[in-house]
Amino acid sequence: MCYFSQLSRFTVWISLLFFTSAAWTQSSFSVAEQIIRAAQFDDFNTIKKYAEQQGDVNLAETDRGETLLMISIRENSQRVFEYLLQHPKIQLDQRAKNGDTAIMLASYLEQKNTVQRLIDAGAQVNQEGWTALHYAAVVGHLEIVQLLIAHYAYIDAETPNKTTPIMLAARRGEMKVVNFLIEEGADISLKNMLGWTAYDFAVESERRDIAAILQKLMQARIKERN
Repeated sequence: MCYFSQLSRFTVWISLLFFTSAAWTQSSFSVAEQIIRAAQFDDFNTIKKYAEQQGDVNLAETDRGETLLMISIRENSQRVFEYLLQHPKIQLDQRAKNGDTAIMLASYLEQKNTVQRLIDAGAQVNQEGWTALHYAAVVGHLEIVQLLIAHYAYIDAETPNKTTPIMLAARRGEMKVVNFLIEEGADISLKNMLGWTAYDFAVESERRDIAAILQKLMQARIKERN
């Protein structure tokens, strides 16, 4: 047998091995897993084909319960995000297992443009318990805080233990966010379930500059009432 004939057979064998391996790898994932991976890696074509075949565009992965839309936000899969955002069956306010929605996740990840796109598409700014405003405050993203307030985010929203956005911002030392929330009318006298105000959060975390501002405001309001 000639050398070229042997080489040809070897090439065919390698090709068959490669395609068999690829097919096995693909089949080792369930349809749901393949779609979730497509969302992670911005595989727009796979997501589009799946949706056109009546696939669930609100599919959620099993661990955290994040939807395809949330996954596209977390992984910055822009083409998948834009496609899902405009899909008529998308549920913008579907919650993950921890209660997060897409707009809450985008706020926590400091994705202002994504937050704006979600709002424009009709996502709810206010949620029961933790909200997008809490997340924007805790990461100190002033522009997202301003955007949410401009779209009627409840400024004194309470987490399950009654912690408000200004309390979180005070604890993290986010002076610009604290000042903005004060200007917009945040109630600095509110207490969480531990009896702590925003001032107490600032003191506990040694944010002396913020504590001084809050203390001065509280004293001024006490004088006004008297």
